[in-house]
Amino acid sequence: MSGQEIFIIIIVALLLFGADKLPEIARGIGKGMRDFRKATDDIKREFEASTSEIRQDLNEVASSISNEVTNMSDNIQNDFNEVTDNLQKEMNEITNDLQSDVNEVKDNLEKGVNEVKEDIEKDVNEIKDDYRKNINEPDNNYYRYDYPD
Repeated sequence: MSGQEIFIIIIVALLLFGADKLPEIARGIGKGMRDFRKATDDIKREFEASTSEIRQDLNEVASSISNEVTNMSDNIQNDFNEVTDNLQKEMNEITNDLQSDVNEVKDNLEKGVNEVKEDIEKDVNEIKDDYRKNINEPDNNYYRYDYPD
């Protein structure tokens, strides 16, 4: 309310009740306001007193649920870490086994390739020797001419 509205209300009250009745009316309104405030304060206190146990119970339940959720979360995290560690170990073992097998196959292939290479070189050398022998040394039939009879 603005100052003008309050001023108009006071003038209307003064005209309706007169100057000698205004103090009594003001005391009555003040007493009514005090009683109303007292009643509302009593209701608030009673409401807070009756709901304090409920609020306390709700806080305990919320705390209990929070603790349970935290414990479950920790257990899940621990289980997850354990599974992850086990999987990592198994993957490392498989990787090591595969690497070992690959190295073994590689060594065997290299050994086989080297053996084949040596055999081929040996055969090539024998062929070269035979070729040189045939070119440089005449055989028994070199001077022999067979004429048909």
